[in-house]
Amino acid sequence: MRLKGIFLLLSLGAFTAYYVYQPIPDEIEERWKLMLTDCFFRSLSHLADFSELLGLKDYMGVMMFITFAERVVPVSDQRVHVTEELFDGVEVVVYQPKLQGGDTELRRAVIYLHGGGWCLGSARMGPYDLLARQMVMDLNSVVVSVEYRLAPEHHFPVPYEDVYRVVKHFLQRVVLAQYSVDPLRIAVSGDSAGGNLAAAVSQQLQQDPEQQQQLKVQALLYPVLQALDLNTPSYQQNQNMPILPRTLMVRFWSEYFTSDKTFFRAMMTNTHNSPESAALLKFVNWSAFLPESYRGEYNYSAPVVALSAGGAGSDGPSRSIADPRASPLLVPDAVLRSLPKAYILTCEYDVLRDDGVMYATRLRRAGVEVTHEHYAGGFHGALMFTVWPTDFLIGRTMTENFIRWLQHNL
Repeated sequence: MRLKGIFLLLSLGAFTAYYVYQPIPDEIEERWKLMLTDCFFRSLSHLADFSELLGLKDYMGVMMFITFAERVVPVSDQRVHVTEELFDGVEVVVYQPKLQGGDTELRRAVIYLHGGGWCLGSARMGPYDLLARQMVMDLNSVVVSVEYRLAPEHHFPVPYEDVYRVVKHFLQRVVLAQYSVDPLRIAVSGDSAGGNLAAAVSQQLQQDPEQQQQLKVQALLYPVLQALDLNTPSYQQNQNMPILPRTLMVRFWSEYFTSDKTFFRAMMTNTHNSPESAALLKFVNWSAFLPESYRGEYNYSAPVVALSAGGAGSDGPSRSIADPRASPLLVPDAVLRSLPKAYILTCEYDVLRDDGVMYATRLRRAGVEVTHEHYAGGFHGALMFTVWPTDFLIGRTMTENFIRWLQHNL
């Protein structure tokens, strides 16, 4: 019996080590902490798959545990005044510096859009609450954190439309005056899917003939910017990387557009393009827009065009992937030329790396001032890993550099 117990213990230890261990590049710091963090995410993902298979709860419904686990109640403190409000019917959390006696100075403002693949996340999560407070204190700014509605309950374009309504509302002169905001010092920013929304809003504002008040800068943090080619070098190189493997990113894209699982399977094989979206592939041709150092050993092959890509007809998801409000990389150069200066953060070990790099390239060629900050040891989501027990040094470094750029450019 004693030998059996020892054998079971050793077997359990070996299985645990096998499950937890994942090859991680040497360039990434705190590798074991990342392995343990990713082990939790993978376990939750497997549980979500199993739950969906049994018909108990859909995949994203289970994955929302991450959002609930990190949720906080935003409250005011000694330095930051916090209110929860509605801007044109959309929930926002507004962070403001507490007024000092006789303080009449106009402030910067940052409209911040959280990440989470349009399906997860919340402005009320601890890391976003912490980031907003830090921006308020370091920039003496007003921060509007947007609680847009999420897929799959609300497919595209609902999350985008929520964000656009908030931005349009906030940019009204009377609203800016209410919050003592300088109309010439307003930024929109977001991470991951939030970066997607920030880029799309920046573009659409410039094309809105009724919109006079514009943004000064856009700050896009490891943004997702196109759904046409899901086989770029970074998607291939990092398909099994921690936090955001290719399968999960493709699932986010699919759920953003539709609940049809056949479209997800088409996206997994990169055969989801229709003739309509295929006409726009020239804007995401990574052989033209990626510097050679990012191409590596990969050779460009245009995605296959399927007339019936997983239920994608002339309507629905195949039309949505060609919509620049979903894929901001698809706009022509004429639209890019008028955009505000940009900060783009990318990570080497991130499936979305090439989206950000290509956008930086295209913006520069169009004459837009761009600061591209690339982290050779970075991984997706690192900026949000700043709260114990998943606090990473690289997350704090990214936050400091991001806020420093805003200090100098906003």
